[in-house]
Amino acid sequence: MQRLRLTFSRGREVRYISHLDLMRLWQRAFRRADLPLTYSHGFSPHPKLSLAAPLAIGVTSSAELMDVYLNRRISPYFFVKTISKQLPPGIDISEAVEVGAGMPSLQSQVLHAEYQVVIESDRAPGDVAAAVRDFLDKETLPWQHSRDTEVRRYDLRALVDDVWLIDCSSGRCILGMRLYCDKRGTGRPEQVLSALGFEGYPETIHRTGLVLAGNRQSEDR
Repeated sequence: MQRLRLTFSRGREVRYISHLDLMRLWQRAFRRADLPLTYSHGFSPHPKLSLAAPLAIGVTSSAELMDVYLNRRISPYFFVKTISKQLPPGIDISEAVEVGAGMPSLQSQVLHAEYQVVIESDRAPGDVAAAVRDFLDKETLPWQHSRDTEVRRYDLRALVDDVWLIDCSSGRCILGMRLYCDKRGTGRPEQVLSALGFEGYPETIHRTGLVLAGNRQSEDR
């Protein structure tokens, strides 16, 4: 069995499709490409695919990771060339590399997700920089998130590894964030912005990288 790890982007054209719809999109593309995928056993077999960390609806990315299992060996170049013809606009594969079939699951290796976030704001750069320093200096930050009738309470600070100001001018601020994405929970960029004193929802949230245990896969800031 061969295990290929794909790095792909999700552009604005597909930023509103759900995780389930994305997996269906990939499955249809693989069927059309007629690639030798390994299938699960049982009443309803499906291709063995594994995403690193599902992306929230409305978020774009240049660093999504997915493992694909094949029942016979083919070159990564041929794989990308063949499947790319079946993908819709907004999904682009930038790399495919072979990884050990016996390695831990991709999702279990994810430590952090990195983002670049843009929000409309007239705040001065110094004010934002001070808010970032104050946030990072906190040991804890009690937070709650409401979803339907459920209220979840947790420590937001514990979900944030780092935040940095990239730019703040012309009526908008751009921030970078490295948020935890592991067993302790998943940090959400819009909640970090709220904790920094920003109002409203971000103009864009773009995932720039995923950090795996023992293997950093992210863009330098």
